[in-house]
Amino acid sequence: MFRNYKDPQYKQWRKQVKKLDNYTCQWPGCNMKKQLQVHHIKRWSDFPGLRFHPQNGITLCRKHHNFIKDNEDAYAETFFKIVSSRRK
Repeated sequence: MFRNYKDPQYKQWRKQVKKLDNYTCQWPGCNMKKQLQVHHIKRWSDFPGLRFHPQNGITLCRKHHNFIKDNEDAYAETFFKIVSSRRK
């Protein structure tokens, strides 16, 4: 399915995740507040029911988002732990 980055629901989801993450990259040891992107922890294409769930998103700077590219599954558990610990 095509991902429409301009979809109001998608925009709202990204905004909500960034707010929950205090507009800061959540990669351990990184406090970057610029070039932020929101990453789907469980893949957008594989988990349609989680596409707009805030707990399925984590804020990463561009550097760290690019770092995990093509290896997202290896980081999913770690990202869920980060999200659950920081959003209490």
